Amino acid sequence: MIGDHHPRSLQRGQVCAGGGQRGRRGHAHGAVVVTGREQLLDAAIPFLESGIRAGDLVVLACGEETAAPLRSALGTRDALLSEPRIALRGARAPDAFGLTRRLLDRAAASGSGRLRILGIPEFGPEPISWREGQRYESAANTILRDAPLSALCVYDADVLPAPVVASACVTHPYLLAHSDLADNPEYRPPRRYLAELPVPREPVEEGAPVFVVDAVATLADLRHQLGAVLAQWVSDRDRREDLHLAVSEIAANAFRHGTPPVSARIWAEPGRIVCTISDQGTAPVDPVAGFQPAHGEDLSRGGMGLWLARKLWDHVDLLHGPDGFTVRLSSPLN
Repeated sequence: MIGDHHPRSLQRGQVCAGGGQRGRRGHAHGAVVVTGREQLLDAAIPFLESGIRAGDLVVLACGEETAAPLRSALGTRDALLSEPRIALRGARAPDAFGLTRRLLDRAAASGSGRLRILGIPEFGPEPISWREGQRYESAANTILRDAPLSALCVYDADVLPAPVVASACVTHPYLLAHSDLADNPEYRPPRRYLAELPVPREPVEEGAPVFVVDAVATLADLRHQLGAVLAQWVSDRDRREDLHLAVSEIAANAFRHGTPPVSARIWAEPGRIVCTISDQGTAPVDPVAGFQPAHGEDLSRGGMGLWLARKLWDHVDLLHGPDGFTVRLSSPLN
């Protein structure tokens, strides 16, 4: 488990950023730990200036409270785009990756052909939200592995919880040493890191489920039953339809690709809902699955179940146990 300390190789103020010859070839994903606004500006401004000079498409993925002083310090507005959703501000991970892909297309058509992002990730107020931010940072190293992209992620130790700050070194593959990128010995590849990331039970799961079904006869039966339960607990129609679409796709995956029997559970209380779909399969599932469609941009080929789940539910966990494989979906309802 990630400790509540700053990794020795990523002390405050040390930059891990896209720079140097090696980082220019592909995805240079780095981080910086700062304490307060002054250190944030000191770290961010040289990174942004370097991108502007190189003709990169430069994007600020942060709130306006940070973007405004950065624009002022750089003395330019036209050269800086703003897209806070890339830092999970008002977006889930699949949408943030989709936005990044579109920006990469735009960068390819002009300037150096390279995208440069300054990100201040949004981790949320609770450990379950921290986990989603950590997953996103880690998955980016696989999803964007070959992209012409330099990203500097700023972790403010005055704002973020200590476990989140400590995770910065584990989820970023490069450290900047002597003006060039060096391999980060504490970095963990996404498939290892995501598989090892602890997944605690949700508090609502400590109570009795409001819906239980085992050995479901058909997918149609399960979809109908899930829809009926969601109708009882989710008052907003659009939200209910989104959640039902996603959980139906997960159920379809269990029937098509899993090992029967298929079972389902729902726990619910005012403000929170958790749903699990289980089968007895034991085949490993790639922990990076679902952060983008399985077959890329060609959605006609399918492979969208986990992707839709990650787009439409706040939290999606892939759980392996002695009784098989479970997909757990959870979301707030307020």
